[in-house]
Amino acid sequence: MKLDHIGIAVKSLAALKIYKALGLTVDHVEDVQTQGVKTAFIDVGDANLELLEPLSPESPVAKFIAKRGEGIHHICFRVTNLESHLERLKQQGFRLINEAPVPGAHGCRVAFLHPSSGNGVLIELSERIE
Repeated sequence: MKLDHIGIAVKSLAALKIYKALGLTVDHVEDVQTQGVKTAFIDVGDANLELLEPLSPESPVAKFIAKRGEGIHHICFRVTNLESHLERLKQQGFRLINEAPVPGAHGCRVAFLHPSSGNGVLIELSERIE
């Protein structure tokens, strides 16, 4: 398991300008309909920053921004055998948002753990499909 990315909720991907001014480049932009967001990934070495722009006012990220403002939304860990991680965490009493993987960016399968299970931090687990 390793850190894959840190998700940052933004009202608009125009927020990329600060990262570009820092000399970073956007690696990948994608609409992720299952999550209701447009994402932009910025390579920062061994991990990425993922900016999340809501696609609609009803999306979870739009609701997050309305309640908490723009800022860090989640952290994501890259895993293998996502189902086994979810089952183990569920058996240990951790609260899951997704009990089964759902489609995510880059064609990955993802699942989120409730912030109450992560000390107030939304945790995403992501598995690449080879």
